[in-house]
Amino acid sequence: MPTWTEEELTRIGSAVELDLESERGDGSLRTPVTMWVVRAGDHVYIRSVKGRGGPWFRGVQTRRQGRISSGGVRKSVTFQEADASERSGADAAYREKYGAYTGIVDHVLTEQARESTLRLVPRS
Repeated sequence: MPTWTEEELTRIGSAVELDLESERGDGSLRTPVTMWVVRAGDHVYIRSVKGRGGPWFRGVQTRRQGRISSGGVRKSVTFQEADASERSGADAAYREKYGAYTGIVDHVLTEQARESTLRLVPRS
């Protein structure tokens, strides 16, 4: 399975935002959606503030793959459900990275948002 390089992890982890284009059923890419992104260890995570019912999250479920762009890294990825055990690490990463956005960061830390945590895995 492909993995992120240290340079990619650093660049994505340092970027404020990520643009996500999920694949439709026919393989074409949807319009990019901009969101927050965090690095926790050797993994990259995103979440939907609106939880599993959020529009972009529902779109990701079609094929569970797409393309991301963040920190100068442009990569095809697979979207994998993060295990419940991974959520606390992502929570800490969100608090550390976006804590200056008092009040706003709390929206990605609700149980609804936590349940939508996706791990981004690079594709070959």
